[in-house]
Amino acid sequence: MKTERRSALKKMFASVLGIAGAGVAAKAAVASREEKEADSITSFQNAPLFSGHTKFGNLVFVAGKGAHVEPFTIKAHTEIVLKELENELIKAGSSMEKVLKVNVYLNDIADFQGMNEVYKGRFGSKPPVRTTVAVAKGGVPGNSLVEMDCIAYI
Repeated sequence: MKTERRSALKKMFASVLGIAGAGVAAKAAVASREEKEADSITSFQNAPLFSGHTKFGNLVFVAGKGAHVEPFTIKAHTEIVLKELENELIKAGSSMEKVLKVNVYLNDIADFQGMNEVYKGRFGSKPPVRTTVAVAKGGVPGNSLVEMDCIAYI
């Protein structure tokens, strides 16, 4: 009986130490991730606004990218936005071929065909699922004709 109790106590302590060790490992992983992600933070006048991307497990969530330059054509803006997405994915250790989901926000739904012509084929042989919407009053922020965000894996 005494041996059984000792065995049970040993298992309990091992379990508690395992949980505590996992907690320390989790905190270290979070700290490491935060250090790696520091390069992806977008700032405005030295004040952080948002991350360009963030990771969770083997997933990468890329923030919305817009084209805030001239020329103001949907094809030019779509090209710029897709290149920005690709650059952010590469920074995160992923690629366009690993994108699972894309959200497309158009300033005007009439631009759908032009956006689609540039978008087509940019994500490899198995394109991701996509949602495309036209935004309401005010349009896409920053005078961009299109904004896109995505979710990918590493």
